[in-house]
Amino acid sequence: MQETNQDHTVHVDKELLLQFLENEDIDLFREEFLQMHPYDQASFFKDLDESVRAKIYHYLSPEEMAELFENLEVEEEEYRDVFSEMNPTYAAEMLSNMYADDAVDVLNELDKDQVASYLTIMNDEAADEIKGLLHYDEYTAGSIMTTEFVAISANQTVRSAMYILRNEAPRAEVIYYVYVVDQDKKLVGVLSLRDLIVSDDDTMISDIMNDRVLSVSVGEDQEEVARRIRDYNFLALPVVDFQNHLLGIITVDDIVDVIDEEASDDYSKLAGVSDIDSLDRSPFAAARKRLPWLVILLFLGMMTASLIGRFEDTLDQVAILAVFIPLIAGMAGNSGTQALAVAVRGIATGDVEKESKSKLILREAGTGLITGTICGILVTFIVFFWQGDFYLGILVGISILSTLIVATLAGALVPLIMHRLKIDPAVASGPFITTINDIISIFIYFGMATLFMSYLI
Repeated sequence: MQETNQDHTVHVDKELLLQFLENEDIDLFREEFLQMHPYDQASFFKDLDESVRAKIYHYLSPEEMAELFENLEVEEEEYRDVFSEMNPTYAAEMLSNMYADDAVDVLNELDKDQVASYLTIMNDEAADEIKGLLHYDEYTAGSIMTTEFVAISANQTVRSAMYILRNEAPRAEVIYYVYVVDQDKKLVGVLSLRDLIVSDDDTMISDIMNDRVLSVSVGEDQEEVARRIRDYNFLALPVVDFQNHLLGIITVDDIVDVIDEEASDDYSKLAGVSDIDSLDRSPFAAARKRLPWLVILLFLGMMTASLIGRFEDTLDQVAILAVFIPLIAGMAGNSGTQALAVAVRGIATGDVEKESKSKLILREAGTGLITGTICGILVTFIVFFWQGDFYLGILVGISILSTLIVATLAGALVPLIMHRLKIDPAVASGPFITTINDIISIFIYFGMATLFMSYLI
């Protein structure tokens, strides 16, 4: 994403801007609008209707619109709507002026026919650069890297390196790090802008560069890249191929977007939906996203109902057992979801990789044992004083103890197994764990009730 001037005014007078647009006062509108931070420009633009946005395209150059678009955050359908409003040549020129990685992010939201059309219209240099990024798999380092960086040779002086930096800086996304390559374009070192500034003009780059460069493979998962930048506090990270050729860099602002995207994705999966619903999504669109998960959970719920039906004779003999079904199932679901959240977070942050998986499992088993014992003892006395039946209290207490241990283990084991099978552990969502634990807890509860039947009648 483009570096922006921090001196832009924070105050946004939307009413004044709308008045300028209504009066078709181009000069006043541009004077006020271009003083705003690009994020504020994008926020203002996003809330306008089609007729008003049409004036914006007329008042702003494609280059000015490019900076706005690099900060625009809208749904996929809205990107398509906005591009349908633009003149194709204007849109192609705007994309040409965006940083390549940001342009790729936008084009990934459009139909393939639209993408092909814009790539044909835009200038060859920009089109080739964007095509080079579009073919990388989504959610990999290659898909989020930018090719706008500064690279210099190890066998040149600081003076010549500064000359290159001055010429390439206007189009480079970041210049805080300068990467050093050999004659085969392989990454051999890195130095900071400070290193260049404080060094003597005749100093060789090979003498001041750091040859211990941390890089990521072009096919590496974006979550792993995010962890690497977080752990080392980098502003940018070089991306290389299997032969260590420097292909691009990933900047920290793109990683912030990745972290936000991954967090939203994991949260939505934990909630049992394919993605987080935006507030402006229609009820039909939201229902379409949620319905598949609910149908799957419906069939899993039928398994729970079928299991209860198998213990119909037990319920007929001791009807009071039905009172405690929601308690047993609810406690199992809550405990399993807690363990699930811990396991998924540990996998997402990499903490599970650093520590032994068996340590996590043993800890959760111990947690289930302690919480189950305490809750089991409490519920035993509560049921005894409430119903006056000591054996019923023992039954419910032991059932609580057993289900909390099993549910906690299930909440920790399921995401670990999925992670081992290279499946996103977040799909072991809360609703799934809750439903699975319902089945387990009902089986344990009624199995114990059958054993206690002679004491309960």
